[in-house]
Amino acid sequence: MITAETVRTSRLTLLPLLVEHAEEMAGVLSDPALHGFIGGEPLSPEDLRARYGRMTAGSPDPAESWLNWVLRPDEQGCLVGTVQATVTADVAEIAWIVGTPWQGRGYATEAARALVGWLREQGVGSVIAHIHPDHRASAAVAAAAGLVPTDEWHDGEVRWQLP
Repeated sequence: MITAETVRTSRLTLLPLLVEHAEEMAGVLSDPALHGFIGGEPLSPEDLRARYGRMTAGSPDPAESWLNWVLRPDEQGCLVGTVQATVTADVAEIAWIVGTPWQGRGYATEAARALVGWLREQGVGSVIAHIHPDHRASAAVAAAAGLVPTDEWHDGEVRWQLP
């Protein structure tokens, strides 16, 4: 069982997710365009608080770890996005999202690299992500984090993994 802990990069602090982050994160994730590739719609602070409550309680499967962080740039002071990993046995499936106003600044890339490095330090052997084939920005983040696309597909998305 792996537990999320604070991870620092040159510009970001990845803070383990707390239910208390829901209010601020509802604003960060409020742009409907963020949901174009991942589906769904922005959640209210109350709905996000309930979701974060479930997420922070952890997986009901003791063999699976749910790891979630919020991203706080050192120079901003506000939250700008999230990274997450679901770890089962020796495999972590990762994902990231950065709010629209903070995109294009390299935060997702920096956070994904830090997450992959941290997971490797925890002994995770394989890291994967599933990315919509038209989501060029997410593909660029995955590549920068060391993942490469495979020929495998899952729910209309390409499986990327560490070589």
